[in-house]
Amino acid sequence: MSNPYTTYLALKENIDKMSHIFATFSMKVAGEPYNKTAGGIAAESSVGTWTDVKTEQKPIWDKLHAKVTNINETNGEITIAYPLDLFEPGNIPQLLSSIAGNIFGLKEVSALKLLNIEFPEKYVRSFPGPALGIEGIRNITGIYNQPLLGSIIKPKIGMSSDMHAQAAMEVWDNGVTLVKDDENLTSMVCNTFYDRVDKVTAHMKQKGYLSRNHAKIHAFNITASYEEMSKRATYVRDAQANCIMIDILTAGFSALQGIRNRNFGLMIHAHRAMHAALTRSTQYGISMLVIAKLARLAGVDSLHTGTVVGKMDGGKEEVITVNAFLQSDWYGLKTVLPTASGGLHPGHIPDLIKILGHDMLYNFGGGIHGHPQGSAAGACAAAQALDTVLHGISLTQATDKTELQQALKKWRQ
Repeated sequence: MSNPYTTYLALKENIDKMSHIFATFSMKVAGEPYNKTAGGIAAESSVGTWTDVKTEQKPIWDKLHAKVTNINETNGEITIAYPLDLFEPGNIPQLLSSIAGNIFGLKEVSALKLLNIEFPEKYVRSFPGPALGIEGIRNITGIYNQPLLGSIIKPKIGMSSDMHAQAAMEVWDNGVTLVKDDENLTSMVCNTFYDRVDKVTAHMKQKGYLSRNHAKIHAFNITASYEEMSKRATYVRDAQANCIMIDILTAGFSALQGIRNRNFGLMIHAHRAMHAALTRSTQYGISMLVIAKLARLAGVDSLHTGTVVGKMDGGKEEVITVNAFLQSDWYGLKTVLPTASGGLHPGHIPDLIKILGHDMLYNFGGGIHGHPQGSAAGACAAAQALDTVLHGISLTQATDKTELQQALKKWRQ
């Protein structure tokens, strides 16, 4: 064949959505016809290669080759349908090696971004999904019909485990429900993982903060090698705590799936550290929607998705789309609690609720610990802001709430 890539074009073919995975890409080409390059993407990500080969058998090719079902040169989008038999059930690394692997390195492709993946029910159900989901998290905390408030302990690194535990207690005692390690706090000389678990859970037990239906949550960051992650998750479980945190992209989907499949009985809080290296460019990489879908398949219970109003990049439309997916029905898999985190302070709560709604975790780091009167006052200010908004009152009218007004004065000058 002089142009084997064009045989992967199936623009008018009716493809069975229950037996195929559909991937949508944004693509720019360099020097080759657009349709030929689209066919090359389908070939290289399924059963084809750059030339005809003697080992190719037509019945196998007919059954397994990916098909380009849509080409839109105006907006640069193409859609490719992949037969489900190309993929091992329950294996995210293999999926990504196929549809997000070598194709990004093709010379004829000048820009490529994986925008979306649509999975059939059979493939989705090959994964366990979240163990708890939104409903399970609410059952742990006893908090319903309103957002949860969270806090990241700041500074990120440098505090001892005793200082960390004290800071956690200050915010829990003043209205915060979830406290999490920062993404780069794992087990340092100044604050080892195991000592942190011991100190924090001792305080939680003393205060009754691990009693189901009105518990507080601490997300202990177990990110490390898989063997160490497993050891750390076991330690958290044996300490009778209720949550682990994983930096899902730096740890990798294999490690994430491995931990979820161990069924530790713990909430998995997913941090998306490094995501912008994949998601931020409009021309290259993988969208946050795709990452969210993979995270839900793998079984996280909460996931950072963006704030719209905070310090991190992420547009309103994108964040709302990702959150809506995580909160929606998906072939029976449990939902995932979206988390807004990054540059937030109590003054943001009205906009957060207006834009993102109630089925959310709103996370504050510097916006709590940077309060003029300290961490306890910062947590109180966040709780006051949430209560004020839920009662339909503007923050500036809540003049009796001293901590809130101090926060507004600092961050809304």
